[in-house]
Amino acid sequence: MVALRAIAAVLLTSAAPCVLSAQTLNDALQAKSQKQSGEKDKLLVEAGELVYNNDKNTVSAVGDVHLYYQGRTLQADSVTYDRNSRRVFATGNARITEADGTVITGDRFELTDNFKDGFIDSLRVKRTGVFAGKTVTTRFTAPRAERTAGETMVFDKGTYTACEPCAEKPDRPPLWQVRAAKIIHKNEERMIYYEDATIEFAGIPMAYIPYMSAPDPTVKRKTGFLSPRFIATSATGYGVALPYFINIAPNMDLTLTPTYMTRQGFLGMAEWRHRLETGSYNVRVAGIFQQDKDAFLASPIGPRDKDFRGSIESAGRFYINDKWQYGWDVALLSDKWFLDNYKIKSESLSTTYFRESTSTVFLTGKGEQGFFDLRAYYFKALSSLDWQKQQPVVHPVLDYNKSFNAPEWLGGQITVDTNVTSLSRDQAFFQQTPDMLNNWLGYYSNCAVYEKGRCIMRGMAGTYSRASAEVSWKRKFIDPFGQVWMPFASMRVDGTWTRVDLDGPLNSKIPNFMDPDPDVLGRVMPAVGLEYRYPFVATTSGGLTHTIEPIAQIVARPNETRIGKLPNEDAQSLVFDDTTLFEWNKFSGYDRVEGGVRLNYGLKYAVTTEGGAYADMLFGQSVQLAGKNSFSEGYRDPSNTGLDSGLDRQASDYVGRVHIQPNSRYSFTARGRFDQETFALKRMELTSSMNFGAMQASLTYGQYAAQPALGYAVRRQGLAPSLSYQVTQNWRLNGSVLFDLSAQKNASQYFMSNPLATSYVKAPFGSIASTSFGVQYQDECTTFAVVYTNTYNDPTTGVRTNNQSIMLKLELTTLGAVQLSQSVGNSTRDGVSP
Repeated sequence: MVALRAIAAVLLTSAAPCVLSAQTLNDALQAKSQKQSGEKDKLLVEAGELVYNNDKNTVSAVGDVHLYYQGRTLQADSVTYDRNSRRVFATGNARITEADGTVITGDRFELTDNFKDGFIDSLRVKRTGVFAGKTVTTRFTAPRAERTAGETMVFDKGTYTACEPCAEKPDRPPLWQVRAAKIIHKNEERMIYYEDATIEFAGIPMAYIPYMSAPDPTVKRKTGFLSPRFIATSATGYGVALPYFINIAPNMDLTLTPTYMTRQGFLGMAEWRHRLETGSYNVRVAGIFQQDKDAFLASPIGPRDKDFRGSIESAGRFYINDKWQYGWDVALLSDKWFLDNYKIKSESLSTTYFRESTSTVFLTGKGEQGFFDLRAYYFKALSSLDWQKQQPVVHPVLDYNKSFNAPEWLGGQITVDTNVTSLSRDQAFFQQTPDMLNNWLGYYSNCAVYEKGRCIMRGMAGTYSRASAEVSWKRKFIDPFGQVWMPFASMRVDGTWTRVDLDGPLNSKIPNFMDPDPDVLGRVMPAVGLEYRYPFVATTSGGLTHTIEPIAQIVARPNETRIGKLPNEDAQSLVFDDTTLFEWNKFSGYDRVEGGVRLNYGLKYAVTTEGGAYADMLFGQSVQLAGKNSFSEGYRDPSNTGLDSGLDRQASDYVGRVHIQPNSRYSFTARGRFDQETFALKRMELTSSMNFGAMQASLTYGQYAAQPALGYAVRRQGLAPSLSYQVTQNWRLNGSVLFDLSAQKNASQYFMSNPLATSYVKAPFGSIASTSFGVQYQDECTTFAVVYTNTYNDPTTGVRTNNQSIMLKLELTTLGAVQLSQSVGNSTRDGVSP
């Protein structure tokens, strides 16, 4: 039976008319629902009064009426059911709340007895849902609307917006809205159609669109056009990309992006995405037959000779179980300039200063105390002045690390560390030192004189493979006086195989730097050591806790062998500072290993307050006690690694650090390296960050002394301030500047007629190396951003010079986004004609 509950306390007259009238309404609704669905739907009526009018054959519920039926709720001051027309009329604060939470309000409802069809006057529809990860409320309004089958709503002279009304002035137009002669919302299709539409900003018409459609805000995936993207560059002209999304299945889709450019013609792009139970992958392709090749430079520093240009990319991640996964990220490019010239985003692009596309395949595993990582790499250089044959192909590199508790009789912890690396390169890569640059064939930076001391070999031509394994043990003891003793020991074994390629104008110079004969070599490096710490803790007035901790570490090993017999591919980066002072092996990779007997010592001081303020300081030095100093032997290394490092004398430079954090809003860190004889500053880095709620700021300063043996002939200095300020709740400003404070820049002038031409050029002190400024507005329905960037790069880097661009982005929540990137000024880019 259809149930009725009329609130007994508010029934005013005889029970019989109320029961009769209510039963009549229930019977009608029950019969209707049974006929349509074959099910009995319950109607619940709550009202102050039920009135039966026998003359008009109507039943009325009056006074704060609530009708609950088929998941919908109808509220009004008065609801009347006309038995003759089988229509329901709701007046006075009328509202329908759908099962999905959609709220429809109006001055007067005229509906069928199942609430699915009818007309609504002064309609207002409010729907809340999740769009792009955030909760969004959308609103429709219209003087009159028609509701059909409970799933289609037609708004005459309607408006649509995702903006909240102004709390102080509700009658003020929203920031943006779509006003149309007719808006059709088909709930079953989950689509909204606009006819004769105008997009208004603050009530001012800004764009007219005869017809458009868009998924409703509840849609996450639906076939249709996406937001356009606009392009404007000197090489391509003006262009527009119009992506079309095809929802093939819940777990796969295809996006086709045709792009037309006034200078270069049609660019086709497509992306396939597929999600499986254990992971996902995608495939992206792009290609163009260029119409105006003269927009680009000629080979080998530009793609002017190419008719067709394109790319194929794919990325995938798959999980074997909760610890193991495999995947890939690969890119095949027709040329090094394609992605940049046509503004194509790529997952393979690195964010390093020297841009390159990195392709890799991998297998990784991670446990609580260990990890396994197996990868292969292919690097595609993207600068005009990079020579692809000098890039290594890594096939592969394997890292395995595992830590576990030692047997009870030994105690402590044992760590196993393994690395296997194999790579090849077609042409050797050299760099001149200390101050002369040269260009092979006028383009690629190499050496004028291929001699040790005047030239560095950064990479060997041929194939180089190495397997390294190290087992280490350490255990910590604390004696009754609080002294901390940590003995440790390790055994490192390396095996290498080298096949040098001497073919080519550069490869013939390799014997000047290392033994070119193919050979299988081994290297063994045992080590024993002891680390000592004695923390003294004291509490003074004011709630200050002081900790003074002297630290000493001694490591004993035989001398390093095979220096100069092997290439150095992964240990060329050597930074000696407070972070590496107590490293057992201070080389950054496996191709070099520290030897001899070395003492590392320092003093650490820390202070904390009851209020949470904290500061610490560390100062120390490293001393070679016996054996050969591996760092002073750097002249035998093909890349001079170790020289000018601060470790290449018996007593190293001093290193120190100061860190201050008075509260959660401010922190300051200074670290430096000082000459061990004169205490002259060799290296300094200052970093400071501030957070004052609406404003976040940071300041970084770096100063590095000249390192002629490594190719840096002059001192380098830089200052990088950045600021982000929340002006209001919706407006934010961002800015950063990189100042080059060096007294002079080492610049190379590239002339086709004179490949040996070089010079030093003075640069103004404090010249700007790069700038970035942006302003962003964001609220619940709109995101607008303008970003200006300008980068001045030294031509010797082979990247770009004076690259200026402006990026504009406008996103209307639920409608879409438009983005425009425009190169400005006299900027030049790699491969593009000036």
